[in-house]
Amino acid sequence: MPASSPRRLTRRGLLTAAGVAGLAALTACSSDDSGLAEQADSADDKGYISGDGTVTEYGEEERGEPVEFSGTLFTGEEMTGESLRGQPAVVNFWYAGCAPCRAEAPHLRALHEEYADRVGFLGVNLRDERGTAEAFERTFGIDYPSIEDRDGGVLMDLSNFVPAQAVPTTLVLDVEGRVSARVLGQIDESVLRTLIDDALPGEG
Repeated sequence: MPASSPRRLTRRGLLTAAGVAGLAALTACSSDDSGLAEQADSADDKGYISGDGTVTEYGEEERGEPVEFSGTLFTGEEMTGESLRGQPAVVNFWYAGCAPCRAEAPHLRALHEEYADRVGFLGVNLRDERGTAEAFERTFGIDYPSIEDRDGGVLMDLSNFVPAQAVPTTLVLDVEGRVSARVLGQIDESVLRTLIDDALPGEG
């Protein structure tokens, strides 16, 4: 994790500020992952920890090194962090039985279609076998690839940014493969669009 303190904003706060003056004018709000830890320690057996949509942004000087990970797509091909470099990318951690993952899936599909060749999209599926994952993708029209990560290898590689069991979590990577933003919990389409635009060269 970068040493300096990134900006952390709730989804509502980001939407309000973005509507007024864009991400550059956002006022920082203090937050941490303690709520997620409390959920992890609870007796709740729902199978996921639901974030509140908190957005953390990392400025250029806060981003550190490009992310490094490797995994195997459900189609059998190998995928690495390095393969996403050269354009911004969205990395979404999900699985089919996660209700917030189902709720956000149409919005991720819409953004993937909107940004086409300008932004890479990658899913990281933490629980499902291939058949279950592919059924989910057919249902929601998701046609970008996902890594099968039941062994938690990618999650471990990105554990500085993705709290254990915090599903869904979405990362936005810049063109160098560094994390420029993180959303804990279900994404808001308008918010994620703004974060993607901020990562696009010449548009942030």
